Amino acid sequence: MIELRGITQIYQGPQGPIEALRGVDLQIHAGEVFGIIGRSGAGKSSLVRTINLLNRPTRGQVIVHGRELTALGEAELRAARRDIGMVFQHFNLLSSRTVFENAALPLELAGMDRLAIRQRVEPLLDLVGLSALRDRYPAQISGGQKQRVGIARALASQPAVLLSDEATSALDPETTRSILALLRQINQELGLTVVLITHQMQVIKQIADQVAVIDGGRIVEQGAVLDVFTRPQHATTRSLIDEIIPQELPRSVLDHVRQLLGALQGRSGRLLRLTWAGPAAYQPIFSQLTRELDVDLSLLHGQVDEIQGQTYAALAVFVSGAPERLEAAIDRLRRSGALVDEAGVH
Repeated sequence: MIELRGITQIYQGPQGPIEALRGVDLQIHAGEVFGIIGRSGAGKSSLVRTINLLNRPTRGQVIVHGRELTALGEAELRAARRDIGMVFQHFNLLSSRTVFENAALPLELAGMDRLAIRQRVEPLLDLVGLSALRDRYPAQISGGQKQRVGIARALASQPAVLLSDEATSALDPETTRSILALLRQINQELGLTVVLITHQMQVIKQIADQVAVIDGGRIVEQGAVLDVFTRPQHATTRSLIDEIIPQELPRSVLDHVRQLLGALQGRSGRLLRLTWAGPAAYQPIFSQLTRELDVDLSLLHGQVDEIQGQTYAALAVFVSGAPERLEAAIDRLRRSGALVDEAGVH
């Protein structure tokens, strides 16, 4: 549905050229929610704005619905952009127009008659939960409601793609969750492809099917959200995940492990980092190991959560016992579907 080939974006800065994007290749399939995440200045907003050519890349091709947008003339490009709606961070509503009138603006500009506009906009206001507020002005509604107006406006042209550029970063956590739930509802009910830009891994965790991590203008990691959470490969990805699933153990836990190691008498001990995803997380593996292999397991740190409808567990455990029993226990953990890493104690 969306393909970016060799996208390079160079801006002229006061100190010379700035390469914001460096040969980005990306494929986004129809009907999925695709997240692009990165720190400030990583190039994520530059990237999403190349999809509708608000930013025309210096080099590379942008292909949407089989059409190469970078090869279109201005008139053809304007027509193609009607298939791509966009939701902005700061709402960009007109203060002198009501909720209904703001949502209807793209249709008015396209020359649609008033009856057709009403028939198009009223169901959209119902979809975003604003029918009762249709005659209010932006100053009379909350930030979350303003963003819902922005979403209705972006949907007015019946696009096949919805771009969200940090659409929740100015909202409180509760409102953010409600807006993300609305975007997922729109994706499922209307079949839209949603591409969202964010610097928050919590946003990716809640809504995205696939994620690409951008750093220094390059895609450094990409994959299904659950895979990226359970097997982060790049340092930037691990750092972003650390915001919601800490990758480093607290000092208090490490101090406790040192005490456990010092108290061992004729037994060995290991500090393990364990990760499960999906049905494997439901197994009673700890009780089985204790009962069948005569090892002791202490749960020291971690969390159990849900990502895209699948259980995700990231735990730190201390396991102690006879050396050969420890090796057998680690083998059983791996066969249970766990990713097992031995953590060092410094």
